[in-house]
Amino acid sequence: MDQQKLLAAHESLDLHEAFNFKTLCIAKSKLMQGLVFDDDLRNLMKKDVEQSIQDLTELQSLYERAPFQAPVPQNRPTPIINGKEGTIH
Repeated sequence: MDQQKLLAAHESLDLHEAFNFKTLCIAKSKLMQGLVFDDDLRNLMKKDVEQSIQDLTELQSLYERAPFQAPVPQNRPTPIINGKEGTIH
């Protein structure tokens, strides 16, 4: 941290909100993929998931500059609907 400045508290909070938003986007897109019948829309949703995961990876490097930190889970959201049986977990 010698050369890098720490983020201000409000910047850290904004970054935390961005993490939450992107994580929610991933969860929603993954969930909705199972409910969409249009291939173009499903492919767009898959692309959104991939882009959101990339965005989260980039945001993690900024998170290291936050004055207070919590561990960022490496696990990504998993589907809540079992594709074989169609049941909700």
